Amino acid sequence: MRQLRGQERVITANRQTSWAFADAFVAEEEALLWARDRAHEAGLRSVSPGTGAALRLLAATADAKAVAEIGTGTGVSGIYLLQGMRPDGVLTTVDPEPERQQFAREAFRAAGFATNRSRFIPGRALDVLPRLADGGYDLVFCDGDRLESMDCLAESLRLLRPGGLVCFEGVFADGRTIDSAAQPAEVLRLRELLRAVRESQELMATLLPVGDGLLCAVRRG
Repeated sequence: MRQLRGQERVITANRQTSWAFADAFVAEEEALLWARDRAHEAGLRSVSPGTGAALRLLAATADAKAVAEIGTGTGVSGIYLLQGMRPDGVLTTVDPEPERQQFAREAFRAAGFATNRSRFIPGRALDVLPRLADGGYDLVFCDGDRLESMDCLAESLRLLRPGGLVCFEGVFADGRTIDSAAQPAEVLRLRELLRAVRESQELMATLLPVGDGLLCAVRRG
């Protein structure tokens, strides 16, 4: 038992190195690197390779045919999701900026995905999501406005089939979520989201330490 505790201390001491290794473990092809460059030029923050790989794995595990994405960006997370989905699966992706979605279209095409594998809807998430079908999705990925997190959670629960997954990116907020200092409204909303998901009787949740934190939950049947 003493030896095990010593090993745990070593793991804790090297946690940052371990997280960096988890991201470096994932090799990204040209289409993903191109999409990342476009995001950087636009001042956008893309999901990390480790987060992308986790999303790909979750989509594959769920045998996802229908996925909704809140926050298209330039297509980085979308490529990972499509890679994990069924060959006949369709990604519905929502973003308020059509220019970003055009970059994502190009990235998806460069990654080898047919145009019928994705559906781009420009607009605010809370305007678009109510128009999507109840129980019609296997996975909902949320990477949009943090102030809308609780509303997006409610919409996601409506959209998901029993056994479907909802994932929220960036819940660590660069460490501010657990910082005892005064925090802006978006961080307070993330704390509210974490509590709501953890305490929900409708969800089975976990928090993955990849990227800036990936909150994942399965909707119980």
